[in-house]
Amino acid sequence: MNSENPIGLNQQNSDQIIEVLNILLADHQIYYQNLRAFHWLILGKTFFQLHEKYEELYNEAAANIDEIAERILMLGGNPLHSFESYIEKATLKSSLNVRSGSESLKIVQANMLFLLKYSREILLLAAEKNDEGTVAILGELITQYEKHLWMISAFSSDID
Repeated sequence: MNSENPIGLNQQNSDQIIEVLNILLADHQIYYQNLRAFHWLILGKTFFQLHEKYEELYNEAAANIDEIAERILMLGGNPLHSFESYIEKATLKSSLNVRSGSESLKIVQANMLFLLKYSREILLLAAEKNDEGTVAILGELITQYEKHLWMISAFSSDID
């Protein structure tokens, strides 16, 4: 039987995408919380730049979290929605008591690179399952992370 979800996609195919999108959602929640902590705790000569940049990035992450959760709902799934489920499913780890600009940038860079690579994997799966909507969302995420990674690399090239 070939059942379809509310947006006309094969539900069995969508279930596979929902599973990986929920992991991406969990990782984005950890990424978001790390950015919030860096924003609050940052010290040093790059305080002004990084305090502002981390606020920009966590606001963007919050919007991305909403986009991913809504896509899961559109596909007929249930997005993760508790701290326990995020911690259980996420690959990224919380960063505690990071106050150094250079250390926080290294963590943000590593987190973004992970999210970028995982988003690329999900994009390939979504394309294989003919899920253009998910492909479009992931394409936007990939573009965001590529640009941020390039900018972080340029900014951090002269930080101690």
